[in-house]
Amino acid sequence: QVQLVESGGGSVQTGASLRLSCETSGGTFHGYTAAWFRQSPGKDREFVAAMKPTNSNPFYADSVKGRFTFSRTSDRKHISLQMNSLTPEDTAVYYCAAGTPITSSLRYHSSYRNWGQGTQVTVSS
Repeated sequence: QVQLVESGGGSVQTGASLRLSCETSGGTFHGYTAAWFRQSPGKDREFVAAMKPTNSNPFYADSVKGRFTFSRTSDRKHISLQMNSLTPEDTAVYYCAAGTPITSSLRYHSSYRNWGQGTQVTVSS
C-alpha cells in the first residue's frame, strides 16, 4: 500500500507562488493515477489536477488551469504542484492521492484510495 506525504504548504500573499510536493513510501505511483485535491472549511474535497500512470499530460480543474503545473518524476516516486498567481480562493488544505479511476472519474475524490495527510495553503489579500 503506497503511503503519501505532502510538504510545501504555507502562508503567502495574493500573487505569490508555492510549490507542493508529495513523496511516496511503501510503493510508488507506478500503475496509479496521481492527483491533487483541496478542501476548504465547510466545502467538499475539490479536484485540482491529476495525471494518469501511462500519460504525461495532466488534467486540471478549470479554476487552476494556466496557473498550476503538475509534474511527476520519471521514477514515479514523487509528484509536485507548482502554484502561481495564488489568490485567497486557493486557500485550502491540499492533499495528494493515488488511485485507479477511469478517465471519466478521475475528478472525483471517491475514486482514490490512498491519501496523504494534507498540507495547508493560506493566501491572504
